[in-house]
Amino acid sequence: MSRLAHRTSVIDASGIRKVFDLARSMKDPINLSIGQPDFDVPPEIKQAAHAAIDAGRNAYTPTQGLGELREMLRADEKSFTGREWSEAETLVTSGVSGGLFLALLALINEGDEVIVPDPYFVMYKHLVRLFGGVPVYLDTYDAAFGIDPERLEKLITPKTKLLLLNSPANPTGRILSRSELEGVAEVCRRHGVLVISDEIYRHFAYTAMVSMAEIYEDTLVLAGHSKAYGMTGWRLGYACGPADVIGAMTKVQQYSFVCAPSVTQWAALAAPEVVLEPYIDQYRAKRDLMVGLLGGHFELGPPDGAFYLWAKAPEGFTGTSFVEKAIANNVLIIPGGVFSEKDTHFRICYTVPDDKLRAGAQVLCGLA
Repeated sequence: MSRLAHRTSVIDASGIRKVFDLARSMKDPINLSIGQPDFDVPPEIKQAAHAAIDAGRNAYTPTQGLGELREMLRADEKSFTGREWSEAETLVTSGVSGGLFLALLALINEGDEVIVPDPYFVMYKHLVRLFGGVPVYLDTYDAAFGIDPERLEKLITPKTKLLLLNSPANPTGRILSRSELEGVAEVCRRHGVLVISDEIYRHFAYTAMVSMAEIYEDTLVLAGHSKAYGMTGWRLGYACGPADVIGAMTKVQQYSFVCAPSVTQWAALAAPEVVLEPYIDQYRAKRDLMVGLLGGHFELGPPDGAFYLWAKAPEGFTGTSFVEKAIANNVLIIPGGVFSEKDTHFRICYTVPDDKLRAGAQVLCGLA
């Protein structure tokens, strides 16, 4: 008998982390793999964290999160979506990844099917499998990485439990339009399917962005501060959704994370003082720079938001073989097979200085 639980054998080590580990072994690579902002935490939030530590606010918070923070988040959600969430419908989590962990653990029974649009964030299929669920992949490649409601409906069975959405999306950068979301909502409403809407990149939207919660009542929204405020290591996210789901997630949090990091919660109360537009404008400019440099050599997914480019490998290459070639030339990118059941693309992250972007693009174009 193996000493390890069977569930550990149904998931793989993160392909992204493997590239991160490789980066540490290379001498000054052009690293276009790291999916986190390259700007520092804004001073307003740093100062609030320092003040919280100095004031001794280092103990546990309520499992649901600080009351002041949850009130602020509900106001943010009302402003963004027009939807009013109650106190019982709001939970502060240890990052959006922590929220996803809690949600899937609270929702999935053995054998439940979870529809996952492909390409997908690397964590989705592995957490579904870890908790005994079955990922069912919705191919979006020939729909410009959008969602065809008819194709979605064909995947729904009596075992379908929920649909995982990510808009703006990692890795494609795709933002689902209002009409697309309305089509998805119609199908999900007809079949009683809960939607988990991962909106961690909602601030990095370069075209109009609509939350699924604005359109479909049975939506669990996962959002957070990690990306927009450059505080990925601080682990702060939140969930807004049906009270029964939030209640179950809260119970699971009591016996796992206990609460989101307390100092981070106090620091996040300063978030309204931060002007985000300069940061977003900077990344829009980086997006435009890379689309201009690479667009003539690679087929790119619609770069509507987030800070990634989803590029098709040149003829004669798989996504993996092209990444291997790039790494051999000191450029780190992520193979598309990490995010997809297909091995045709690769992901570029443009959260690095412009000189590095130009140098990396020159190498990649030379390999195409």
